[in-house]
Amino acid sequence: MVKSKRIIVSSDASGAVQAAREGLLLIIVDVIDMSTTLESALDAGAAAVLGCSPDFTRAPVKVAPEEIGQEASRLAREKGRGIILVAEPRVGTEEERRGRCQRVISGIEKGGGVIEAVVPNIGAETPRLVDMKDRVVVAVTDTGGVAFDAAFQESRRLTVGTVARTLKQKGMEPALTAVSRALKMLQETDQGIAVVAASRNSLEDVLAAQFIANLFL
Repeated sequence: MVKSKRIIVSSDASGAVQAAREGLLLIIVDVIDMSTTLESALDAGAAAVLGCSPDFTRAPVKVAPEEIGQEASRLAREKGRGIILVAEPRVGTEEERRGRCQRVISGIEKGGGVIEAVVPNIGAETPRLVDMKDRVVVAVTDTGGVAFDAAFQESRRLTVGTVARTLKQKGMEPALTAVSRALKMLQETDQGIAVVAASRNSLEDVLAAQFIANLFL
């Protein structure tokens, strides 16, 4: 099925939006650290993972953190569990992190969700800070979170991927996991797969996106 589908590499939140509008299944790649953190959350048994923009972004795209918060609440209610927010700054207080997440927090509260913890976005080590099993994990970050959020406004056909070591994976395993998950998600109605580097200014994101795309080929 993949042989008849498009496989493209794109970048930035604007590239994610365009790919979503074209009917592609998206893989958001933010190696340091959003997609690595969320892949590690899945390693730890998270029920679902989402990306989200902080309250303010300079990206020239539409974001709606409140909608991400409401979706997180819906997913959490299905599991009867709470929500974990992953936020920045990496080094700082919980109060500082919450201060950048008021819009998504508002959406969670409106949706009846319960925030169990707010932890820093530090990749593979993040799940060691709190129990993520069966929780919904939302990463509120400036690049990967914004790209995910912007694409989410156009399509719900998206996931994350990384090439970095995660909580339980190393070497080629994280990249192969991203490919395998995308192939399982792929539907006949999807026009193909877009691997989106969260920032064109991040060499690790660009190279990782190209690497993952090559694995499909």
